[in-house]
Amino acid sequence: MGKFILINSLSGGGAEKVAVNLFKALIFEKFFLLEKEVKYDIPEEKTIFLSNHGLKTSAIFKTLFIPFYSLKLKNFVNSGNIVLSFLERANYVNILASMFTKHKTFISIRMSQISGRSKVHPYNLLSKFLYPKSHLIIAVSRGIKAELVKFYGIPQEKIGVIYNPIYLEEIQVLKGEELGEYETIFRNSKVLITAGRLTKQKGQWYLIRIFKELKNDFPELKLVILGEGELKDYLVKLSEDSGLRTFVWDRDKISDSFDVYFLGFQKNPFKFIARSELFVFPSLCEGFPNALVEAMSCGVPVIAADCRTGPREILAPYTDFEYQTDKPEFAEYGILMPPFEVKYKNANEPLEDKEKMWVNVLEKLLQDESLRKSYGEKALFRAKDFEIEKIVEEWKRILERD
Repeated sequence: MGKFILINSLSGGGAEKVAVNLFKALIFEKFFLLEKEVKYDIPEEKTIFLSNHGLKTSAIFKTLFIPFYSLKLKNFVNSGNIVLSFLERANYVNILASMFTKHKTFISIRMSQISGRSKVHPYNLLSKFLYPKSHLIIAVSRGIKAELVKFYGIPQEKIGVIYNPIYLEEIQVLKGEELGEYETIFRNSKVLITAGRLTKQKGQWYLIRIFKELKNDFPELKLVILGEGELKDYLVKLSEDSGLRTFVWDRDKISDSFDVYFLGFQKNPFKFIARSELFVFPSLCEGFPNALVEAMSCGVPVIAADCRTGPREILAPYTDFEYQTDKPEFAEYGILMPPFEVKYKNANEPLEDKEKMWVNVLEKLLQDESLRKSYGEKALFRAKDFEIEKIVEEWKRILERD
């Protein structure tokens, strides 16, 4: 029985990394990509592009093209195959193609159905119509499974939950890699770091505003932002308008004279994270945040928004996964904070109460080395629960299911 993976692209990001990890760990024949974007090391002979679209192709056009991706996919699969898809457009393509081929569709749902997009988004209708037609749904958190049952009426038995895997041993090696020219950032400074696409979902503008306030008491503090995305120009301008000296990966020459460093997509983010004081995660919504677990696997203490869904299941696994805190919560494996609103800010707006809470907690963590050390050790301990070997066994059971 041939097994394939289908995804929008391999342009970087959490879902893409999980797909690549599973492709390495399990026996999949090919990678089907809707777009011609690859930033991971996948053999060329293992990839099939269903279009010449890329990151610059209009999102509306790519959505309208979903039926045509499906028609192309049906030429490569048959009724004896399994296609495991990641991300919404790829999931829709997978299910539509199966109406012709009758192949088994395993779809991975990775985003909150409540807060991941607006209530009037057309994908809500597509999901409600198409998701129940899949063979099996794999949610990346218990929170997402609960949403699928509640909002789409999908039977619980049709939904499995598998957390994202990490290559813990590989990360332990990669985190020790030399920084090269980037060493100057960390030499004489404490560093806050975050990682993720520069998109609305990740809420990095809140972190920039919080960091600006922290600079008053910690003048040598630096902020490193890893990732690329459509909000790059907005975030850079916000940083500069805030009076922060701002490095941009495709514009400036590296030195220690900057406050904020936009370093773009890095194949090895772990060498940066491992040398940082804290990993800060202000996301507005998630599914299951890979970046959070990967930071924990570097032995770095983490502070995260208690957004829908994922952070609570990772940092406070024995609490109610549907609960959201409205005050700082020093949880078992990291600190959970009240989540932010989806509301863009400018440099001149005063800090709101939630931002001030974050400032106060970050000040406490930066001043208390023993607390940081304790949470760093707990983070690494928790990260071991997501090792690839454990997660792969769960995937094997799912993929062998009738």
